[in-house]
Amino acid sequence: MPSMSTGADALTDEDFREILAQTRTFVRSVVMPQEQRIAAENRMPDEITAQSKSMGLYGYAIPAEWGGLGLDLAQDVELAMELGYTTLALRSMFGTNNGIAGQVLVGFGTTEQKSRWLDRIASGEVVASFALTESGAGSNPASLRTSAARSGEDWIVNGEKRFITNAPLADLFVVFARTRPADADGPGISVFLVPADTPGVEVGPKDLKMGQEGAWTAEVRFQDVRVGPDALVGGNEDIGYRAAMTSLARGRIHIAALAVGTAQRALDESVAYAATATQGGTPVGEFQLVQAMLADMQTGVMAGRALVRDAARAWVAGEDRRIAPSAAKLFCTEMAGTVADLAVQVHGGTGYMRGVAVERIYRDVRLLRLYEGTSEIQRLIIGGGLVKSATRR
Repeated sequence: MPSMSTGADALTDEDFREILAQTRTFVRSVVMPQEQRIAAENRMPDEITAQSKSMGLYGYAIPAEWGGLGLDLAQDVELAMELGYTTLALRSMFGTNNGIAGQVLVGFGTTEQKSRWLDRIASGEVVASFALTESGAGSNPASLRTSAARSGEDWIVNGEKRFITNAPLADLFVVFARTRPADADGPGISVFLVPADTPGVEVGPKDLKMGQEGAWTAEVRFQDVRVGPDALVGGNEDIGYRAAMTSLARGRIHIAALAVGTAQRALDESVAYAATATQGGTPVGEFQLVQAMLADMQTGVMAGRALVRDAARAWVAGEDRRIAPSAAKLFCTEMAGTVADLAVQVHGGTGYMRGVAVERIYRDVRLLRLYEGTSEIQRLIIGGGLVKSATRR
């Protein structure tokens, strides 16, 4: 398959259609046949990693001027719906480069920081990892305890992070740390670029998770880690919280699209099973209650796809970068959980067996309601945002 990289050239509609077509072919002809292998070995095959790099997937959301494909969020979600059709470990492999880690640099890094890192992030030479979550600070980063203190011109970082996606593979950690107590000027959170080979950085063993085999997470400890002044993102101590919130909000729309893609796969598997599996000599798809389940699944997928596209459009237009991302993530990830559950039900006992796609999907999608902010956090953002908007009128 030819490379999808467009370099510094402007991305045309025709280019984007080709990117989508190549991604769909890659997902369905290369990755899907290896889903069971990926699950059994809990790793992505090297040939899939290499092909993902050659296609430009490690930098699809990085601007073209920094070596990426330059997809905006409206295009990103179309790609994410294709990537969600197979094991979520595929998207996870390059998701932090394009998403929550890479976007911190894109949106808030200095020119020097972008020049040093973004080309290598976009090519996949560097895997960037977003180090925010702690044992006492997950969906609400305002309570994080990792600290960074000045030592001359340098900074000394201390703390522990957990559930850090791609930590075992990371070359660069985008680390959020408290540089002062929260005060009237802000939350006191900064963000630092910490190479993984910096003395004092220790990555724990891979987490053993319910699902998403092949997508690696781990704890990361920072013990007296010394970094220079050029490690402070944006050269500004006060942008950490805003960088985290902006990156997470954008990521919520992406995760919503991923959920739609996964739900579509569960639906397609269920329709195919219902059309061919028989009970008493009759295809189970002819039973009205099975048809009712398929109808609910189809309705959820269609509603989710429309919501994701609308939320992405509003983000790109600058109309809504707070409530719409949370609404999309809340609805689509909850929908994907419901669809996955119905898919197992349509399959009956077969759907509970390892090696059956809907069994894997059932486990994989459960995490979507937790990361990038739990469903409960999304409800608070939506409800609180609506009330604030009303009180400002």
